[in-house]
Amino acid sequence: MKKLSNIAVAGLAVMGENLVLNMESKGFSVSVFNRTTAKVDDFIAGRGKGKNIQGCHTVKELVASLERPRKVMMMLKAGEVVDGFIEQLLPYLEEGDIIIDGGNSNYQDTERRYAYLKEKGLLFIGTGVSGGEEGALKGPSIMPGGSEEAWKHLEPVLVPISARVSDGTYCCSWMGKGGAGHFVKMVHNGIEYGDMQLICEAYQIMKDVLRMSVDEMHEVFVRWNEGILSSYLIEITSDIMAYKDEKMVPMIDNILDTAGQKGTGKWTVNGALDVGIPLSLISESVFARCLSAQKEERVAASKILGGPQKTFNGDKVQLVGDLEKALYLAKVVSYTQGFTLMREASLERGWNLNFGEIARIWRGGCIIRSSFLDKITEAYRTEPGLTNLLLAPYFTAQVDETQQSLRNVLATAIEYGVPAPCHASALNYYDGYRSARLPANLLQAQRDYFGAHTYERIDRPRGDFFHTNWTGKGGNTTSTAYVK
Repeated sequence: MKKLSNIAVAGLAVMGENLVLNMESKGFSVSVFNRTTAKVDDFIAGRGKGKNIQGCHTVKELVASLERPRKVMMMLKAGEVVDGFIEQLLPYLEEGDIIIDGGNSNYQDTERRYAYLKEKGLLFIGTGVSGGEEGALKGPSIMPGGSEEAWKHLEPVLVPISARVSDGTYCCSWMGKGGAGHFVKMVHNGIEYGDMQLICEAYQIMKDVLRMSVDEMHEVFVRWNEGILSSYLIEITSDIMAYKDEKMVPMIDNILDTAGQKGTGKWTVNGALDVGIPLSLISESVFARCLSAQKEERVAASKILGGPQKTFNGDKVQLVGDLEKALYLAKVVSYTQGFTLMREASLERGWNLNFGEIARIWRGGCIIRSSFLDKITEAYRTEPGLTNLLLAPYFTAQVDETQQSLRNVLATAIEYGVPAPCHASALNYYDGYRSARLPANLLQAQRDYFGAHTYERIDRPRGDFFHTNWTGKGGNTTSTAYVK
């Protein structure tokens, strides 16, 4: 009789397969299942050969191979596939068994599944796993949430397989109940969208305004990775710039300029709209991908619509220096918006998210890992109730030092007709947030004029609403208020 496994993984695509090898390398016995059973056999005969891994051809066999409480981790495509597999598991599981969803599921689906399985006496964990193929194998950042009772059984497995940073800590921590884990992962991915688009905008300014060669840009990204922008995404960008094809042509020049997306960025934007938080930079990064997908339209438009025809004759070194500072400040704003979204959602849903801990576990393994996250961790540990990251003394000082560079870069981008939507959004958010008075008073007057939506007054207490009969022809009936 085979010895029972510690945990099962269903789904042997890139992430699932590498997580299994990671678990086994840390001393855990793992049972594996895939809908296409040939993939199970190939894995057992290949990368899993000679390892403490059991291959299973049926869901019944998978569940029977596990010690109690049974722990089944799904690494499946989000949506109906996850729901379908849960239904396949139910006949074979018993009270207290644990189902883990390690895919990129929508947090609302996780909340629903958590409640559904709780009624059946089962424990459900929705966990974000970030790090791509390499992270899954060597140690990702892991963001579990859901049934707290399950955490005591999963912590001994998930913590050791997560990334470990220089101070010896692991990049895995309990996020909170319900869909908290997948919400945090969703925001992580939204920030990732923003980071990537900001880097792309810096790249386009170097390429189209400064006319820098790919080799020159490679040197810039290498240098940036040694300074305030040190991060995984800057590091891989420098590697990409150095890569040549078989004809020694930079590979970057051969790649079509249409970006794909799997939906987590859109979910983040929708989540911000749901709770009424300005997530402008990340929203622009999603729309930038949408615009890139309109390749044929853009090519046709480029033959009709004109822009500035100018050659840069300014200080190239100075602009590259400004780009570095501008990218850093825009990155600060992106994270500020992401953490503000998590704060609002946490308050609304009672998750009690620990933002210092979130920043800490993002320091290693995940796609957005960077030295910059040390400062965010410190900011929230110093002031756990911090309302906005820009108000932390360190970041306030950084903004003072870098904002002129961002203004310089945007002035140049506008002058030369190069789009920089995320950099512009960063500055607009900063200038809006620091404004004691915005023109929304006029907006409210307009709304009251055409729809009797009412307004508050600066000389009366907040919460008291007023209406003006602007034309002298209207009545006194007013519309109800909608806050978010």
